[in-house]
Amino acid sequence: MTKNLRKKINQELPLVAICGRTNVGKSTLFNCLTEKKQALISDIAGTTRDSNLGFVEWARQSFELVDTAGLLDSQILTDKKISGEDIDSQTQKQARSYLWEAALILFIVDAKAGLLSEDKKLAAELKKNPKYREKVLLVANKVDSFRTAGEAAPFHRLGLGDPIIISAASGLGTGDLLDLITEKLAKRKNISKPANKNTNSDEEIIVNPDKGISACLIGKPNVGKSSLLNAILGYERVIVSPVPHTTREPQNTEITYQDKKITLVDTAGIARHSRNVTGFEKDGIVKSLKSLEKADIALLVMDISEPLTHQDAKLVQEIVDRQKSLIFIANKWDLVEGRDTKKWAAILYDKLPFATWAPTQFISAKTGEKVNKILESIIAVATQRQLLLSDSQTEKFLKHVVKIHKPAKGKGLKAPHIYEFRQTKNNPPSFVLRIGPNDNLHFSYVRFLENRLRERHGFIGTPLSIRVTKNKKSHTTYNEPSRPKKIKNKK
Repeated sequence: MTKNLRKKINQELPLVAICGRTNVGKSTLFNCLTEKKQALISDIAGTTRDSNLGFVEWARQSFELVDTAGLLDSQILTDKKISGEDIDSQTQKQARSYLWEAALILFIVDAKAGLLSEDKKLAAELKKNPKYREKVLLVANKVDSFRTAGEAAPFHRLGLGDPIIISAASGLGTGDLLDLITEKLAKRKNISKPANKNTNSDEEIIVNPDKGISACLIGKPNVGKSSLLNAILGYERVIVSPVPHTTREPQNTEITYQDKKITLVDTAGIARHSRNVTGFEKDGIVKSLKSLEKADIALLVMDISEPLTHQDAKLVQEIVDRQKSLIFIANKWDLVEGRDTKKWAAILYDKLPFATWAPTQFISAKTGEKVNKILESIIAVATQRQLLLSDSQTEKFLKHVVKIHKPAKGKGLKAPHIYEFRQTKNNPPSFVLRIGPNDNLHFSYVRFLENRLRERHGFIGTPLSIRVTKNKKSHTTYNEPSRPKKIKNKK
């Protein structure tokens, strides 16, 4: 991992890093301060692999918080090169990079376990190394009440000042800790005002300025999700390993591309038989699906060098059922012989005929081929997801398609009559189609409308919802719902 990692992530906010030996409650504290259940928590040492990043606002100040993996050896804190490529070596290398770049370090110890030799060795190295010496705060965790504060007394011997007494599980003392963090950061003159969240220069995309565009990388284990995230960012943000389920928890990384704020979420691989998966892997899968629920766009990463499976189709169904926009990421394209994108796209859509509206990017995370096209696709699909047609546009569209193909009846002898077709909302786009009270419209005609709608107006990469209603009214008046700002349609 390169130095100056912090500059690649966020140049505006100072970084505060949580560190310590394994199983002292670092992830619990991270979740407490960020007020999110992002990091997995377990009594088993080594639960955290990838470092979690989150944002904290306190006393009108903001900073970024990182939860690093437990330090296995005090030598990790030296300048000595970490040469191993196994998972433990990579996690330690990543943790040290964040500690080097941090403006402030929270060194966490376990008051219940008492002062251990590992704590002494780590504290000695933190004091000795000038990269850490002036920016360490000693935090004694797992103090259940101030009556048991005496449990933290032995930690004075570490020579890192008075321990700050907290309980990350209950929140005890965390307010005082945040006060001290913001005071220290202010003295270091690293506090910047948060970026203006109300700036939106693109009239064609309506994005919640507080949220931006959220894109979730999802897929089976070992298809290259973490490698892809690293390739997009240009540095090793997450740990990459051929061992399945290396990623155990969602990893959020915010970037700005073409003046758009994009949050990329790397998730744990979703195994085919999730009922047979236990422990961390099962928790990771649950978190992956929750991340998908919160995302705008799903990047379904597939190993295109291997045959598509039923599990790929199930994942597409999970995405469509949640009304998420979709981009197929055909990874490991460098391993395919006779690389014909049209041929392979036809194979893909033949296997997944219910998602032919989703674009496909053939890429190689390993070589970097076409990876730069992914962010452009994310913005393009986000624009289509936000598209809102005016009533006059949908009226003209309806007249046009009815001339091409009259509405097909479902049951009965009477041909149905469509009184109204209009878009009720965007993000994702939803439409209502009103027919007579005794009419019955064949389901194939709804699909026909959807296909013609895509041909005329796009909606690339986004599922459409068309709801058929019956109404006694035979005219086109309709109560105007609450509608977001209209968007220009270039087509």
